[in-house]
Amino acid sequence: MPLDRRSGCPINLSLEVFGDRWSLIILRDMIFGGRRHFRELLNGSIEGIASNILADRLKRLMELGMLTKADDPSHKQKAIYSLTEMAITLVPILAHLGAWGRIWLPTSEELSIRAELLEKGGPPMWEKFMDELRHEHLGTPLDTAPGPSVRATLQAAYQAVVAAKALNASPAA
Repeated sequence: MPLDRRSGCPINLSLEVFGDRWSLIILRDMIFGGRRHFRELLNGSIEGIASNILADRLKRLMELGMLTKADDPSHKQKAIYSLTEMAITLVPILAHLGAWGRIWLPTSEELSIRAELLEKGGPPMWEKFMDELRHEHLGTPLDTAPGPSVRATLQAAYQAVVAAKALNASPAA
């Protein structure tokens, strides 16, 4: 899909791709949440996207070459969305956005723990995560050592913070 370009500035062109609220949220949910079906994306986002907006943004992301869509072999009436290399290479950018937001904005502890771990893990963690995403979405072989996936590590940290907050919030016996 050709963009109506205001200029050839790379920042401007990037904003023309990601300037709406939902495109990066959809990619975030696919990258970090492992969501690949329409219903998962619709019901799994804490921000609450409307179905017509989700359908529009998925179509736009496919037209831009960031996502592909295929029939889901496990269910005739479902489609499965996959990230392309173009989208997978956003991991470092999302890590930087998360780190910036964690420092400068009023984030919650449980929703910023992933950003903190990605920031501390730096490029080696980002590369491992992108390798895992390439394996999951593009079918490439894994180049990284066995062990817990980056997504599993991030999710475990999130769950640990949620559990600790629940424990601290429970009334004393």
